[in-house]
Amino acid sequence: MRETATGITKNQQVALLRKWKQSNQGMTYLQFRRSAMPMFLDPAIVVKWGNMYLAIEPDGYTHS
Repeated sequence: MRETATGITKNQQVALLRKWKQSNQGMTYLQFRRSAMPMFLDPAIVVKWGNMYLAIEPDGYTHS
């Protein structure tokens, strides 16, 4: 899976957009996307969503 210039894959972007649409938490999509952080020694990204952290794998699979 190819990464974008921001370091996340298209599938991760789609997953982030899906979660943001479910609950935008008072943020714009860009703010929410910029809050995502790389996971240590893993190609997944982590984002705080609600009262939990979600990991989003390069293929878009999302789990807490």
